[in-house]
Amino acid sequence: MSTYEETRNAIAGASRIVVKVGSSSLTTPTGLNTDALEKIARTLAKFRLDGKEVILVSSGAVAAGMGPMKAITRPKDLATQQAAAGIGQGILMSAYFTVLAEYGLVPAQVLLTADELIRRTQYRNAQRAIDRMLALGFMPIVNENDAVATSEIRLGDNDRLSALVAQLSHADALVLLTDVDALYTAHPADPDSKRVEFVSHPSEIEELNIGGAGSNVGTGGMRTKVQAATMVTDSGIPTLVTSADNCAAALKGEDIGTYFAVTHKRRQTRMLWLAHLASTNGTIRIDAGAAKAVLKRGTSLLAAGVTQVTGEFESGDPIDIVDPQGNVIARGMTNFSSEELPRMYGLTTEALGERYGSDYRKEVVHRNDLVLTESAYEGRL
Repeated sequence: MSTYEETRNAIAGASRIVVKVGSSSLTTPTGLNTDALEKIARTLAKFRLDGKEVILVSSGAVAAGMGPMKAITRPKDLATQQAAAGIGQGILMSAYFTVLAEYGLVPAQVLLTADELIRRTQYRNAQRAIDRMLALGFMPIVNENDAVATSEIRLGDNDRLSALVAQLSHADALVLLTDVDALYTAHPADPDSKRVEFVSHPSEIEELNIGGAGSNVGTGGMRTKVQAATMVTDSGIPTLVTSADNCAAALKGEDIGTYFAVTHKRRQTRMLWLAHLASTNGTIRIDAGAAKAVLKRGTSLLAAGVTQVTGEFESGDPIDIVDPQGNVIARGMTNFSSEELPRMYGLTTEALGERYGSDYRKEVVHRNDLVLTESAYEGRL
């Protein structure tokens, strides 16, 4: 388990870093806060010119569109939010372009939606595009495509988006910039509250009353930042939460904000996609013995432990794996379809081969194509 100093050093030494800045740090009730945006853009430009790779996840499109629309609070209905995003995204990118041009840099706009990222092909396309932009010397600026995202299927806030981008881009670190300088044991205005300097495991802060509401221009809050930090540290990526004013100090790993240590070794992006984004097509229920083998011993899932199948899926599709109580304990890529599996219930691999041929002498879900859910993993520790 990483120490405070090791986590700070990891962020300071990061070669590729994802930085997320929220709406509350970039906007005023009348539009963009150009001074704040310029300060962040200049800091990131210098970081890039030092030979580091930076991916900026920038909120602010809806808020930037509120100025021309003469709105003083974030629109409530989806259509007006989409209109504001369409108006504001161009304003936002133009502001970044102007500042970065002074340093000979060009931003590359990347707009993503949950509907795209849940599909493996589009996920890989986004991964390749960002990698190529960085290799060509551009600075990717990522935002959720609010102009087309729907309330039924969306990423919800850019804290989660930044965590997903950090994972798919193989980032070395994630920095979440907000309007609060750190996570505190109570409301920052409380005289008894103390800064939480370091979180070695999310269980350490379960008792804290972490606010969930965002500002009147954003959708997130400190709770979503902790959730994002939990997601990426479980993927082997250290994280820092601090204020936008501390951007330069954050990139140097200084003694500011709240650092989150990695809690798990790095995983393949395919497994990260499966764990956090894949849209499953069905469910495989297993018995208690199979559940114990998957959870405790990290084994593959065999047909002998399968008791029920729901939904329709083909070989290679992502599916949920549930225990006898109906708890989703894992996700995996199945080797058999929902039509094939019922006739395989309870049979050993040897019996399957004898009855149906050599193609059936394989796991239902191989352990290399299986990932435990977050709740199951926590319960195993």
